[in-house]
Amino acid sequence: MSKIFILTGVPGSGKSSVACALLQHFPTGLHLPVDELRAFVVSGIAHPIPEWTDETSRQFRLARQATLQTARLYAREGFTVAIDDVISLQEAQSLYEPRLAREEVYKILLQPDLETALERNRSRQNKNFDTEVLAETIRRTHQSFAEEGDFAPGWLVIDTSQLSVEQTVSRILESFGL
Repeated sequence: MSKIFILTGVPGSGKSSVACALLQHFPTGLHLPVDELRAFVVSGIAHPIPEWTDETSRQFRLARQATLQTARLYAREGFTVAIDDVISLQEAQSLYEPRLAREEVYKILLQPDLETALERNRSRQNKNFDTEVLAETIRRTHQSFAEEGDFAPGWLVIDTSQLSVEQTVSRILESFGL
């Protein structure tokens, strides 16, 4: 049975970096960042900032459905898959888990402290927009994740504030006995 990792956390928590480094530990790995799939929309993309609209919700729903289909396709062909998404734990449970019931799923919340997440966001070079627009979203989602993370059965919650990407990956592999 193939493995599917669901990584969530605030923007700047290290999801993409950790996903790519984690997949290096498996013979074949596929990284599925939901935001990058959403960016394939050429005309009419509905960004979540400055305002979340019904169209934003629709486009996230479509991207997540496409991510699920792709994850299942590749997992059934033997790939280890990492889904990278800023999604609440409750929403991830209801959306991803039922549709991945036949797969071996590992759920991870990367939760650095707020100041670390904000600093990482400020210093990011991999975005083609001013990442400062994400600061308020980071503050808001950080609080939500903190509240959810306290009651997250089945989720591995990792404070990545003082951890390197490699240390975070080691913690994931050790925690799941992989």
